[in-house]
Amino acid sequence: MAESKNAGQVKPKVHLKVSAPRASSGAGGAGDGNEENETKARKGALFLVAVVVVYVLYLVISGQMGQFLNALGQVDGSWVLRACLCFVMYYVFGVLAYVIAVYLDHDSPLGVRDLMSVEASGVFFGNLTPMMAGSIPSQIYRMTRSGLDVGEASATQFTRFIAYQFGVVFFAAIMLVAKAEYFFTTYGDLFFLNIVVFSVHALELAGIFVICLCPKFVMRVGNWAIRFATKHGWLKDPKHFDDLVNVQVMEFATAFKNAASDLGSMALTLLVTMCQLGCLYMIPWFVLRAFGIKADFLECLAAGSMVQMVASAVPLPGGTGGAEGGFIMFYSHMFGSSTSAGFLIWRIVTFFGPTFLAAALLGLRSNGGPSIYTRVQSFKARLSGRSKGKRVPTVATLSGTQLRSKVPGSAKPAASGTGSKGAKRPSGPTVVRGGIRVPIKKAPKPQAGSTGTKEGVATPKDGPANKKQ
Repeated sequence: MAESKNAGQVKPKVHLKVSAPRASSGAGGAGDGNEENETKARKGALFLVAVVVVYVLYLVISGQMGQFLNALGQVDGSWVLRACLCFVMYYVFGVLAYVIAVYLDHDSPLGVRDLMSVEASGVFFGNLTPMMAGSIPSQIYRMTRSGLDVGEASATQFTRFIAYQFGVVFFAAIMLVAKAEYFFTTYGDLFFLNIVVFSVHALELAGIFVICLCPKFVMRVGNWAIRFATKHGWLKDPKHFDDLVNVQVMEFATAFKNAASDLGSMALTLLVTMCQLGCLYMIPWFVLRAFGIKADFLECLAAGSMVQMVASAVPLPGGTGGAEGGFIMFYSHMFGSSTSAGFLIWRIVTFFGPTFLAAALLGLRSNGGPSIYTRVQSFKARLSGRSKGKRVPTVATLSGTQLRSKVPGSAKPAASGTGSKGAKRPSGPTVVRGGIRVPIKKAPKPQAGSTGTKEGVATPKDGPANKKQ
């Protein structure tokens, strides 16, 4: 009994010993960064409150408050609701992009609710930190809380970041080419600002691809830079940068190559990202319709892509300053006197509202179970089984005998008139309306020397016995 009791105690100890290093590496490595992000988020929230106060004071002092309130009073709430639904779809497409990335890892412990929390943490911390700097570390931390180690979480997040950045640049490139004449004739010299902002994001994306495709070259250059900076005393923590160059660069490159090996999934991720960005960029069009203003849909998409690029380049929480300036530059000629009210509604739908709602989704957790890949394959198998499976007839069982149900009128007429009224009688018990029909056949005349029985037919020999029973 003592040995069996000890054996029962060893099993959970082994489980904890195996899983503890993985959890600690994720929580320990990303935990410090998450605390730093929370500090930045608190400061960012205070900064944004101050911005709102300054904005209200500006409306009062400039005498635009009456015009502002009058414009808000004419808003059609149904169009504002549709704008809110656009951002909900932006969030849904973001979660779906993570699902595709996690699907490639067949044994990933991340579930759908985990990924909903990951996307929400990106929205929350990204909106409250300068240039969305807190988005990626917070999302990595959320993944480590769900069972991934820091390396795997970083690789997954890096793959998603590449797809998102590529989608931003690709979407902007399409809009610039499709609406180049519109930008030049409407905004004049501001068109060159669009080119500059686009070029900066394109160079950033090119640097990411260099890291992914030429990791050894990046490691050589990075190690040389670390040695040079350490020699001159410019680095306070050389070990951190050494780990970044010699470990994480190769992990990122490996993760990208693994994702790129499945071109179908990469193309699907890009398509989902483009749909996600489209949902974000079309929100100003719905806000315009809320004020009763009709505008060209593609022009709003093109202007929205430029506003997003300008806002992301400003090193303040929420792109403050860049968002206001970009909105005025690209949308003031559309909104006219309702520009201030339109900006407020747009900012509430795309920034303030999502920030508060994302905070409520940070605690979502999956309850374990099979991986997303396993669940998808199981779902496919069920669909395949239903499409290929045959219809099973309804049956009833009585004392081990299977009785097939007969649909009235389904019996085929017999070819010859050997039976009663030309119909072939069933050879065994049959379920009918109101009970069970047991046919009784007359015994045929016995042949000479026959003493056996025939299936379903009583012979003279066993007839009396059956009667006695």
